[in-house]
Amino acid sequence: MSEIAPNVRPPFIAHESFIELTARERARQLLDAGTFRELLGPFDRMTSPWLPLQGIVCQADDGVVIARGTIGGEPAVVCAIESAFQGGSIGEVSGSKIAGALELALRDCEHGKIVRPVIVFETGGVRLQEANLGLAVIAEIQAAIVALRRHVPVVGIIAGMVGCFGGMSLAAALCTRLVMTRQGRLGMNGPEVIEQEAGIEELDASDRRRIWQLIGGEQRVASGLADHLVADDVDEIGSAVRAAFAAGVPAVHRTEAVNRYVSLLARVDPRTISPSEMRALFGDASAAERQARDER
Repeated sequence: MSEIAPNVRPPFIAHESFIELTARERARQLLDAGTFRELLGPFDRMTSPWLPLQGIVCQADDGVVIARGTIGGEPAVVCAIESAFQGGSIGEVSGSKIAGALELALRDCEHGKIVRPVIVFETGGVRLQEANLGLAVIAEIQAAIVALRRHVPVVGIIAGMVGCFGGMSLAAALCTRLVMTRQGRLGMNGPEVIEQEAGIEELDASDRRRIWQLIGGEQRVASGLADHLVADDVDEIGSAVRAAFAAGVPAVHRTEAVNRYVSLLARVDPRTISPSEMRALFGDASAAERQARDER
């Protein structure tokens, strides 16, 4: 029986889910075939020193995969978070791997060698067992994204099913462009946390339809808070990532348009506004901004 090379879809498979892949396979599929090279992999034993002290079994890569290779023939680095370990939560080691990879990419960019960075978000945010250390390293990730996006687009992917929450949702918001599936979710606080802290009257975390209306991928793209809505398909996500890099660095990043968002928020009554009204208000403003930028 002949072997099927990595990144090559068997002819009898019409659709390959990105969501169902592990973090390692996601990184492999995003990179050009045959270029995947993992940095600080499981055999390097970069484990959390804090989890064993709390009786938690470590994972040898601490739940983050860093891979070098090429995307569209250009040098690239992919940071993929593994949700199967501690819900994709970010601790000292896992966060340092992402921050370190982005900082090395920044160093290369500053020396004239452009490296395309991709972050695959699948995380509830900071790892509570390493709270302060995790928060500190998430701040390092955010700083690295801001510095790096001046040179090259930083592309984020939120596919599902965990979504992206907490401090890492702020990191995702700082990315130049965000690719989301309909199954993906993006928000500062997860539904379960909101229900726990504010009560079921504020949000019923079991109301799946409502959750996706509020923070799902389709809503976030329609509201202009993410950029590309794609199907859960390896090829389609890969194409969206390449298109995001081809678009280049924008004149103004979304997080730099502070006055625009302040003026939009001033028009929102959180007691009554509906998801469709959010789409109309934020989505129309985002479309107008994109048109003005294109005309410039």
